[in-house]
Amino acid sequence: MIFFIAFTIATLMCECSDVMASNSDESVEIKSKSAVVLEGSTGVVLYEKEKDEKLNPASITKIMTLLLIYEDLEAGKIKLTDKVRVSEHAASMGGSQVFLEPEEIQPVETMIKCISIASANDAAVAMAEHLAGSEEAFVARMNKRAKQLGMNNTSFINCCGLDVEGHYSTAYDVAIMSKQLICNYPHITKYTTTWMDSFVHKTRKGEKEFGLTNTNKLVRTYPGITGLKTGSTSLAKYCLSATAKKKGIDIISVVMGAPEHKLRYSEAAKLLDYGFSKVNLYEHKIKNKMFGYVKVKGGNPSSINGYMDGNYKYIKVEGNKSKLSYKVKLKALTAPVKKDQVIGKVQYYSNGKLIGSKNVYAKEVSLKVSYIDEVYNIIKNIFVLK
Repeated sequence: MIFFIAFTIATLMCECSDVMASNSDESVEIKSKSAVVLEGSTGVVLYEKEKDEKLNPASITKIMTLLLIYEDLEAGKIKLTDKVRVSEHAASMGGSQVFLEPEEIQPVETMIKCISIASANDAAVAMAEHLAGSEEAFVARMNKRAKQLGMNNTSFINCCGLDVEGHYSTAYDVAIMSKQLICNYPHITKYTTTWMDSFVHKTRKGEKEFGLTNTNKLVRTYPGITGLKTGSTSLAKYCLSATAKKKGIDIISVVMGAPEHKLRYSEAAKLLDYGFSKVNLYEHKIKNKMFGYVKVKGGNPSSINGYMDGNYKYIKVEGNKSKLSYKVKLKALTAPVKKDQVIGKVQYYSNGKLIGSKNVYAKEVSLKVSYIDEVYNIIKNIFVLK
């Protein structure tokens, strides 16, 4: 059973953000059809232009493909070393590709590298088939996951982004899946920030090295860039989901329908700059970060100290005002309790909404009272009472 400590809520005289605050700053001129800037930890929209307009997403579709790959990795369904066979269908993909051949076998990690760096359609389809049995079944998973994430204006028909009727998304929806990928699976930056790499084709014809060059030019020019994905087709024009991290702050900048390829980079970079100018990282410091006299039933000692490891960090977004408060919730402890065992949480709220927490740990050990100790305590209490 969990109980509240007596000093339940402490309100801090500071501001933080926890709600969407859509802004369209007239000082930021964007020529792309639609655009959005998102702060990673809160999901607050810092800038928008036609953010819900349904457009062809081109290869930024692969952000969802990569997200599902990483979710399967996390769930232990696949490993980076697993071998992936390339089907005739996967090898037949046009557009951006790394020219995988039918029956060629590559590890999952190589496929991720090809998708992330070179935007390879053939690698994306090969992974879709590996995970779901067919591209169609994988696309069904993509659409289901999109709905779960609140991507209400997205419809996937394929896993790579080739133009086809009924395949669409929006700048805001792309930002949502980009946030989910980059903030929950930062390992992806190992590939999305690589400028040049290579892998070896291994087929019946022999082995041949193939070079990979990142399609995202911001990898070389924007400080703190973490990714994420480019896209371009005749219908989609030029798209980019650009992500960057500075001083612990993640900013996601999405542009869709840019009229020419250089513009998508300059506008995405401009929007990243804008995002970072609107956000600051703050810390809440609990004095000494100590919580004393936590009772332990049947323990020796009968109460222990708890501590919080480090300060709680939170994002303050310009223009969004709300009071930050916290509650300390400690477990009802029964001996034995180990040192550094989690014994509760400090939960942080903004306008009554839970926005984060820090664990409280046991500062010392509390052993289970022995039978002899119990008898001794009973006898001692009898004499004390007399």
